Order: sequence, then structure tokens, then C-alpha cells
Amino acid sequence: MKPADLAADGWSDLEVTHFSATAGPYWVRRDADGVEVGLLSDERHSNGHLGTVHGGVLMSFADIALGVRVTEAIGAPLCATSQLSFHFTGAATIGSFITCRPELVRKTSQLVFVRGLFRSGERIIGTADGIFSILDQAKLARLRDSAAKSG
Repeated sequence: MKPADLAADGWSDLEVTHFSATAGPYWVRRDADGVEVGLLSDERHSNGHLGTVHGGVLMSFADIALGVRVTEAIGAPLCATSQLSFHFTGAATIGSFITCRPELVRKTSQLVFVRGLFRSGERIIGTADGIFSILDQAKLARLRDSAAKSG
């Protein structure tokens, strides 16, 4: 699968920065059922000699995919991963397109609980559960100011 094929199928680039940008590229598609997030794997995602996607790549993808759903639930990208569990049930080969349709389980005033199935084609290769903390904007601004003054 190539980026042009994904775009023709309704996928668009998921804009990410910093570490997340080095671990992608990630794709996103929205429909009546919610959001779906994808990772088009390539050689840099590999386990080397095995020809499969590295488990750390899958965990990073899980953090991104579940985080997309959390961001939609709270209306802003002001969250941090508090807990993330990934259960490997299969392998994805290099070059495969891996997808997740993250599901909101529960949202409180401070936490968001999410989960997702991760697929390579029709095959489930993993499941993930996450808890994300909703960050307080004022507190975050104070932390940034403090870091800027000390750094």
C-alpha cells in the first residue's frame, strides 16, 4: 500500500511533531462510526532480521492512536498517558498498514479510559488499554514558564 492509495481511500496525514513524527507516518480517517488511525510500516520500523514491525513501534502507535480518541473526547490535545498496556497477539510484516479504531470507555473530570484492537489487514495483531490524564491548562502554563526561566 502506498500513500496515494491511502489518500484515495479517504485517509489523510495525521499531523504530529517531535518524537511522534519520527515514529510515523500516521494516518487518520473519520466516518460515522468515529475515528480510525493507521500506520504505514516501512523498513525503519523493523525488528531487523525478522522482517516484522518492532514491538516498540506498535506501542508508540498505540499511544498515538488511543491519544487521538482522547483528544477528540476532551476537545484539545491537553492530555498525558498515565497508563498503557499492549497485548501482542500476532506480528505485522514490514510494509503492512496497521490500523486501530480507538474506543472511548469512560471519561471523568481528570481521566479518560480508552481501548483498541490493532489490525494488520483483517488480522488482529494486538489489543491496548490506556488511561490518559487531562492536563490543567493553567498548571501546564506555569510549568512551561518555570522551565523557560530555569533553562
